[in-house]
Amino acid sequence: MNRGGAGAERPRALVTGGAGFLGSHLCERLLAAGYCVVCVDNLCTGVRENFVPLKGDPGFEYVERDVTLPLQIEGRLDEVYHFACSASPKDFERIPLEILTVGSLGTQDALDLALAKGARFVLASSSEVYGAPLVHPQHEDYRGNVSTTGVRSAYDEAKR
Repeated sequence: MNRGGAGAERPRALVTGGAGFLGSHLCERLLAAGYCVVCVDNLCTGVRENFVPLKGDPGFEYVERDVTLPLQIEGRLDEVYHFACSASPKDFERIPLEILTVGSLGTQDALDLALAKGARFVLASSSEVYGAPLVHPQHEDYRGNVSTTGVRSAYDEAKR
């Protein structure tokens, strides 16, 4: 991937959940680094105001789409960042099936797209996946303190 010099082709990244707090900041950072960015979000928990300042950048494209449906993005993609999925405890009881579906089927769809495009794939998760941890900080080999039927289970199990 050529990122410098005259006439260089800009890298192109897709960010699912790009209207969320973290996703919109990632979009902003990628644009600042010279990327073209495709932001995909259905605004279930993300908000349009998070990416409105980016709409003036010619390298920014917003696609309103549910990531649990197969993603078809025209053109090349160099990187796919899967940030779609509410990690907010207030949503765990409000939209548990949506969280479970985005974390499982949405991840599969984003992976399939990355594979088809030959793109690198990054999956985002929060510490919520560990449940109410018994150790701090949590290391990658920590299995967590989660209940498969508790209020956080939709998020925990989808990310696992």
